[in-house]
Amino acid sequence: MQVADNMAVSIHYTLTNDEGEVLDSSIGDEALVYLHGTGNIISGLEDALYGKAVGDKFKVRIAAEDAYGEQSDEMIQVIPREMFEGIDEIELGMQFHADLGSGAGEVTVVKIEGDQITIDGNHALAGVPLTFDVEVVEIRPSTKEEMSHGHIHGAGCHH
Repeated sequence: MQVADNMAVSIHYTLTNDEGEVLDSSIGDEALVYLHGTGNIISGLEDALYGKAVGDKFKVRIAAEDAYGEQSDEMIQVIPREMFEGIDEIELGMQFHADLGSGAGEVTVVKIEGDQITIDGNHALAGVPLTFDVEVVEIRPSTKEEMSHGHIHGAGCHH
């Protein structure tokens, strides 16, 4: 059986940046289980997995635009401190859930100048090419319910 659209795919992976720093890994934990072809993982990795079989191991470098996208200056804005109603202390690096215009997302405080707070809605890995070491550990047909919901159910699912 090979990885194809609407298959439930389980992988183990180690994610690194160009400096070789490990950013994330499933090794020693549950495999990542996702529904292939539905955009549940970054597009570059999903494309690299097409046609793979259980036991396949490979390394792939994903360009930033096929991972979390490029940095966008439009996602950075300065807002007044009063927008943080009910929060007494605002510090660099704090993260908040916000409406980003394209839907809900997370913003990070990147600069504080008096009552002016600069927030960044870019993903932390935007603009970063990523390298994945991957092992395909299981492939199965998804259920009708999983397909209708757009994600995998059961052990190892991350919805």
